[in-house]
Amino acid sequence: MKPMNVKLFPVLTIAVLGGALSGCSMAPRYERPAAPVADSYPALPAIAGNTPSAAPQGKAAYDTGWRDYFTDPRLQQLIAAALEHNRDLRTAALRVEEARALYDVQSADRLPNVNANVSEARSRTPAALSPSGKAVVGQRADAGLVIPAFELDFFGRVKSLSDAALASYLATDEARVAAQLTVVAETAKAYYTERALAEQAALAQRTYDARAKTYGLTQQRLEAGASSRLDLRSNETLMETARAAALTLARQRAQAANALALLVGEPVPASGAGTLSALLSDPALDAMSALPEGLPSDLLARRPDIRAAEQRLLAANANIGAARAAFFPRISLTAALGSASPTFGGLFDGGSGTWSFTPQLVLPVFAAGRNQANLSLAETRKHIAVADYEKTIQAAFRDVADALAARTYLGSQVTAQRAIQEAQAERLKLLTLRFENGVASSLDVLDAQRELFSAEQSLVQARLLRTTSAIDLYKALGGGVK
Repeated sequence: MKPMNVKLFPVLTIAVLGGALSGCSMAPRYERPAAPVADSYPALPAIAGNTPSAAPQGKAAYDTGWRDYFTDPRLQQLIAAALEHNRDLRTAALRVEEARALYDVQSADRLPNVNANVSEARSRTPAALSPSGKAVVGQRADAGLVIPAFELDFFGRVKSLSDAALASYLATDEARVAAQLTVVAETAKAYYTERALAEQAALAQRTYDARAKTYGLTQQRLEAGASSRLDLRSNETLMETARAAALTLARQRAQAANALALLVGEPVPASGAGTLSALLSDPALDAMSALPEGLPSDLLARRPDIRAAEQRLLAANANIGAARAAFFPRISLTAALGSASPTFGGLFDGGSGTWSFTPQLVLPVFAAGRNQANLSLAETRKHIAVADYEKTIQAAFRDVADALAARTYLGSQVTAQRAIQEAQAERLKLLTLRFENGVASSLDVLDAQRELFSAEQSLVQARLLRTTSAIDLYKALGGGVK
């Protein structure tokens, strides 16, 4: 048996050279659109003696991992669990795998497919159709390698589609990073919200207990003739108000715990953490807020949602190249090399070699405007991607500007609210002494109790608002998720 004359290598060489020549692309040259925002964040005026301080110095949010930013051990455990179990984040990771598979499928078209083929066929020709006048049974066996319809990408159509798939994959991966950052921030906000509601509920319960005791004493004084029904009803109103507030806050806390469990992706054990005031001292809040904002242009490199929007823009730009290439001839080749014989045993006998080489050129002549419509569609989608990219930048600019405004004023607001709470506590103390000495009326004391309760609740809310604004700043500046 003589060795088969191998002639597939020149065919493969032509195919590979065709792939190498596909470096030409008809996609427009990409230029990043100018950021439609100001060169700096808005200047904030001094209000009520609050002077905006200079921008802090230190590590940028992008370089600050969430473990370095959120130092509470319990919160770190919750965030770690959320990053592992959150279902939205799991879906985002699977979307990345999906996009990568689609890119692999598309990029495979840039290289020729080589298939091995072995077949046998039998057929019977009736006597009426046979040249010999007798029925004939024919048999044929084939074996070889085949390159089916490989497109020589001279005008970059396949390359543009591959580039678009790559950009879509990268955009999906950036979206996954953005989802991680969102999960980190939302978990922290849900945790602190639950702690704030727990503190407010405890305040409401203590206030209710104190007012219930006062109501009981007032009822005894009324029975002894030392008080009036007006004082009794006033105390009852305050007691029931505190009871209603305690019930409302207990419900809100339970719902906040449910929201936290949804973010974490698994049941959250009963919290053993302290109150919001115990968790966040003023130095801790100051440390959380001490992130340099940099320039708006820094967001282009820091924010994963902006990077994702730009990758989608790159994908739309590449699709224009594919739509333009459709106007030009499409050149493809089909090649085969093997052997044929009437029987399997003779497939590799001398003289049984076969080969075929079929180049094909298809020139679009009439497509009823389909190619032009596809090009118009690709260009329109690019315009949409540009608008989406610019809107994403504007939204990011606003996020940072809002967070900076909150950082500037909320610290002073917490200080002012604390001063109100301390003043109301002292006022209640003095009025209680005056009432015991017969100088002030019971209505004055009741009014002071009501205003102190309101001041205490407002202080907790202000501290929570300052905390969530610090988290928003970290997220807005593209905080690290490592």
